[in-house]
Amino acid sequence: MKTKRLTELSLLTAAALIAFIIELRLPDLSAIPGVKLGLANIFTVYAVYRFSCKEVFLMMITRIFLGALFSSNFSAIIYSLAGGILCLGGMLLLKRVIPANYLWLCSIFGAILHNTGQIGAAAILTRTPAVLAYYPFLLVSGCIAGLFTGLCAQYVLKRLIRRKTDQDNG
Repeated sequence: MKTKRLTELSLLTAAALIAFIIELRLPDLSAIPGVKLGLANIFTVYAVYRFSCKEVFLMMITRIFLGALFSSNFSAIIYSLAGGILCLGGMLLLKRVIPANYLWLCSIFGAILHNTGQIGAAAILTRTPAVLAYYPFLLVSGCIAGLFTGLCAQYVLKRLIRRKTDQDNG
């Protein structure tokens, strides 16, 4: 991996961690456990359209483990990995059919897959099917959060493309 690409990926990972830590400090958006904006996913969704599968996977794994370390919540690794891997796999496949100008749509599907992975992990770990009662609420909140993070990532992508075009022409 070239130094410039590694640097950009490292900065995205750091920005995602900062967004994650800031979100930890925000009050809960809902009385339903697990409902949050997922601000760190802005950087992941952007990276899906900017980097290779391997590079985005490394970014996500790094973010999950460092996020657990910084938040002192190591049990969250299982839920984050289950949701993150399903979400990332789905978004990488969807990227092939959803162009960058509809990145927000890919983000919504990613949020749905993330919630599916997390609720699946919770059902398996707790051996309590009652956790599935949260699923409809998580899907609705996930669609809203996915739209928000997707629109943010799309805005960033457009700005960077415009900036690069301006630099190439100027």
